[in-house]
Amino acid sequence: MFRLLTLGLLSLLLCPLSRLHAQASYTQLQPTDSGYGPLDQSTPSIPPDQIIQKFAAKESEFRRAMDQYTYTRSVKIETISDDGRTDGVYQQVTDISYDGKGAKLEHVTFAPANSLERIIMTPADMSDIEHRLPFVLTTEDLPLYNLKYVGRQKVDDVDTYVFDVAPKRIEKGQRYLQGRIWVDQHDLQIVVVSAKNVPDDLRPGHEDLSLPFTTYREQVDGQYWFPVYSKADGILHFSGGKGYMSDDIHTRSIVKYSNYKKFGSSIKITFEGQDITSNSQQPATGKAPAGQPPNQPQGQAPAPPAPAPQR
Repeated sequence: MFRLLTLGLLSLLLCPLSRLHAQASYTQLQPTDSGYGPLDQSTPSIPPDQIIQKFAAKESEFRRAMDQYTYTRSVKIETISDDGRTDGVYQQVTDISYDGKGAKLEHVTFAPANSLERIIMTPADMSDIEHRLPFVLTTEDLPLYNLKYVGRQKVDDVDTYVFDVAPKRIEKGQRYLQGRIWVDQHDLQIVVVSAKNVPDDLRPGHEDLSLPFTTYREQVDGQYWFPVYSKADGILHFSGGKGYMSDDIHTRSIVKYSNYKKFGSSIKITFEGQDITSNSQQPATGKAPAGQPPNQPQGQAPAPPAPAPQR
């Protein structure tokens, strides 16, 4: 979580924990990219409860399968001045792999000097990047959330079911996702998430707030949809408190996940009684979301999800 750097009367003070801030409800988070077709709100042929159970089961299998893939995670956090210039940057590129016993290893391959001057990143920021932006909604997670069927929608060439997601209750010390998800009708996996992390802590001087983000997935192995691109862009609003100055800081976060490759494993993965384990060890063949090549200048709006896979 970001901390604000402020100047006190006698010394340099750190404002308590704060996160990206935005006032937005989950029903307002649908992306506006041209790749999203009209929303069909008619009753589906399959009861929504059955759709939920089926895609949650597939998401459970995906979560287990993802632990068999190595990949590269690229993170870029920027602060933007009032005149639109980037005045601070944090970057880190990390290769995620595993040892012979299956324990996850992280090897940082690129980490230039951190030039952020108005905010300080903490380990909690990387926890959000690793665990919350690439959101997976499994059978085990379902008891935590209310899901409301919204309709069917074509995203590029992908036919999807659309659901609004919100936590049933807020437990102290826990964070949840509130927003909208798009689920591929054929593969029954999430392909787009547009949401925010909740709850927000609005206490002056103790702000713990989140900005709506959009994460896109792509089918990279002919079987699973993996997160490939996530972006958040908004204002860090430090309301201040006794002894602190208030401040608004425009902050942008872009995270890319790439180079997925399956490593050897003896684990069998089954879905609905069928063995769906892939024995191949091949690099992912996916690409960045349509219109969003890896070298696209930062700051541009994310494009719609990648085209439908070859079936």
